[in-house]
Amino acid sequence: MTDHISIEDGRIRATTLSNGFRVITEHMPHVKSAALGVWVSVGSRNETLVETGLSHMLEHMAFKGTKRRTARGIVEEIEDVGGDLNAYTDLEITAYQARVLAEHTPLAIDIIADILRESTFLPDEIERERHVILQEIGERNDMPSMVAVEALQEIAFPDQPLGRPIIGTPDSVMSFDRDTVQGYMQRHYAPESMILSAAGFVDHDEVVRDAERLFGDMERRPASVIEPGHYHAATREIIKDSEQAHIVLGFEGPDSTDLEAQFRAQTAAAVLGGGMSSRLFQEAREERGLCYSIYSYAESFSDAGLMTIYAATGADQAGELATLALDVFERAADDVTEAEVSRARAQSKSGLVMGLESPMRRAETLARQMFLRGRPYGMSEIVEMIDAVDTTAVKRGMRELLDGGAPSAVYLGPKGGGLPQALRGAA
Repeated sequence: MTDHISIEDGRIRATTLSNGFRVITEHMPHVKSAALGVWVSVGSRNETLVETGLSHMLEHMAFKGTKRRTARGIVEEIEDVGGDLNAYTDLEITAYQARVLAEHTPLAIDIIADILRESTFLPDEIERERHVILQEIGERNDMPSMVAVEALQEIAFPDQPLGRPIIGTPDSVMSFDRDTVQGYMQRHYAPESMILSAAGFVDHDEVVRDAERLFGDMERRPASVIEPGHYHAATREIIKDSEQAHIVLGFEGPDSTDLEAQFRAQTAAAVLGGGMSSRLFQEAREERGLCYSIYSYAESFSDAGLMTIYAATGADQAGELATLALDVFERAADDVTEAEVSRARAQSKSGLVMGLESPMRRAETLARQMFLRGRPYGMSEIVEMIDAVDTTAVKRGMRELLDGGAPSAVYLGPKGGGLPQALRGAA
């Protein structure tokens, strides 16, 4: 066991067990609760085509009973002490989380260890949960904005796990059985791929002792390898009987290995569409009345990235809005002002500070930093990196996004609208 990291005057500490399982904690003396969980560096990107949605199914099944606890017993035991459990799956991570009063931290760790190591995956429970997930898929398909955003991901990363739906498809979900779910977990949930992260009124040494007892006997296994992500420019038009048309534009962005480029892209996205004072909001909504909702954001994955502009408008205004968004982006790359960049930095810092006042947000951030960078970052260190993004850097970030290749684009809406010819020809 190696205690290899201690920062922020010892408030943040990280320890690696002998089998590669990592523990990271942040002591927050001003709170009386604890937020914790196990983050696993396994998500939908680890799936083959026939396994699409299997990471998500596994996350659902983890709460459906273990050798020691029934599904009802799991939730009753945590709620008996006023706590709660949650979980989520994304492209590269699956998380199993708990929030409790600080004195119940050992119980929360024990429950999460139990569901990760002793789940029974009973066939009847799989059948019930299968239908729950099918309902979830149906609900998402009734949300045009989500369908449009997922379509962009699919065309930007075609025939790759990075472009497939995290939740799965009806056909893939119907094919999963007990052996499929259990085998997937056994292959991918290795100790080197798991981090127990806790924040709040927690004691690092006590959390490490619990982790050693509950996870220390897991055998080392090679980490699973993901299929590399490769961006491709493409367009898609989805005709749907809806009240509004949805336009989504995507630009190839930096991956998470280049932290400076990542901050440049995020600040550029904030300048473009990060709030009501952003260029896209002001020009598209306030000045021209072309839409009610418009925003942009940048995402970085381990080996790929995407900056997205989303807007909802009328079908007959979709082409004009998409053209305007591209024009606003081009102009901003040349004439973005220090005032705009300063405002974007202030938004980023306030969002960071407000978010990291939450123990759960802090625990999650620490886990992700460990996966991506191999070490945690203190709040002051992150603020310094945000402040380092000046006007020149933002212009560079915008130019990198614009010059990275043709954008991808999706139109979803009624007949009579669509993408402008310039976008159709560019992809």
